[in-house]
Amino acid sequence: MKISLITLMIDLGSLLMIYNIVRYIQFELRVSRRGDWGKQKYLLLTPLALLILFFIGYVLVRFLDSPDILVASILLGGSIFVFLITLIIGKITDKIQENEHLEAALMAAEQSSRAKTFFLSNMSHDIRTPLNAIIGFTHLGRQQGVSKEDMLGYLEKIEGAGNSLLSIINDVLDMSRIESGKMELKPLPTDIHALFRDTHEMFQSQMQKKSIQFILDAECRHDWVLCDKNRLGRVLLNLISNACKFTPEKGQITLSLRETEESEESALYIISVRDNGIGMSKEFLSHIFEPFERERTSTVSGIQGTGLGMAIIKSIVDMMEGSIEVNSSQGQGTEVICRIRFPFAKPASADAETEDKRELSFTGKHLLLVEDNEINRQIAVLILKEAGFILDTAENGAEAVEIIRAASPGTYDAILMDIQMPVMDGYEATLSIRNLSEGRGSVPIIAMTANAFSEDVEKAQNAGMNAHISKPIDVQQMLSTIQTVLGRK
Repeated sequence: MKISLITLMIDLGSLLMIYNIVRYIQFELRVSRRGDWGKQKYLLLTPLALLILFFIGYVLVRFLDSPDILVASILLGGSIFVFLITLIIGKITDKIQENEHLEAALMAAEQSSRAKTFFLSNMSHDIRTPLNAIIGFTHLGRQQGVSKEDMLGYLEKIEGAGNSLLSIINDVLDMSRIESGKMELKPLPTDIHALFRDTHEMFQSQMQKKSIQFILDAECRHDWVLCDKNRLGRVLLNLISNACKFTPEKGQITLSLRETEESEESALYIISVRDNGIGMSKEFLSHIFEPFERERTSTVSGIQGTGLGMAIIKSIVDMMEGSIEVNSSQGQGTEVICRIRFPFAKPASADAETEDKRELSFTGKHLLLVEDNEINRQIAVLILKEAGFILDTAENGAEAVEIIRAASPGTYDAILMDIQMPVMDGYEATLSIRNLSEGRGSVPIIAMTANAFSEDVEKAQNAGMNAHISKPIDVQQMLSTIQTVLGRK
């Protein structure tokens, strides 16, 4: 009986030691993953080696010796002691890891708070600057005795400040969508050469005001490619805007396009914007793609900007699986080079382009304007009446549905429909109108809304709308869209 108890104690100690070895191996793997131990790896392996030697000693004592109760007690006690030590070490490690997670969460929260503070500080300055111009020149325009020439100058400055404010808002919204993963590419057949030509023409008047020589150098064998025209246009817009802001009067900016590495289905397109402006320091170049980062010289000189333009460009180029590099030095100018591979595409239908560009008289055309905001309604009415339209108005979707239901089929040539309205929104109103009988439901409906994201355009189409106009209203774009829809009708 005495031998049986001793044997049982040794066997129990051996099993417990095996468990201790397994527990320690798990602990070692866990600790190893938390850092590169390098030459200090022996600190983790030595205890494991000792535990294995202890276990071998248990086996030798069990089978090669005649142990007494004292030896068995020491062996069992040693196993229990090691078990307790590994248990305590595991608990301590769990607590340390929990504290590290809390510290990491606290640091992330503090960093997020600092980023928000920095962001709000930048936004406060950059938003207030154009707002100050809008409010200031509006005040000057109200003064008695203002000449027509001065008034036109004030209006031009107000328009410029408004466009600047809109650009800031677009940058912030785009960056928000990029960070949330909601921005997606929608590749369509695009005449890339025409896109560059149109972008060049868009900036010509702005460049002339600063006496900047703006050169377009675009050469490619395949003009039609499959790409997201709007996103690529945003890249060009941001690059050229930056070059214009940081290039002094009588400077030079070159927009270039080259096609290289051509295959049967695609080619690598090299896009470059080069200027001889103030340039950037090497220190800032390493942070140029970080959101809200701005070169100190630009901040000191009062050049406006959110510091989001290059971050947005980098994100779009990355989404297109391209690359971007920036070469610059202070006082020597800057060159930004984007390399993007685009698949070739078939040219869009020439008939469709001719149809869209065909001139159409608006005189006598009857529109229903659905807009709940009184100021927006007044602006739209004045613009559309000046273009020759006959207008009726409704203040919400339910009122618009009743007007169309009561009117004879063909009374209205089109409906301009706001989206966010009380009583009934634009989507519900469109669906209700589409369900009307006797031809009333076929009237073209154009969304005219501040909901300007791509999913908003898609949602409008799914609701049965024929086109989409975003606010704030670009008059030429609005009239062009109406012309296109009426032409198709």
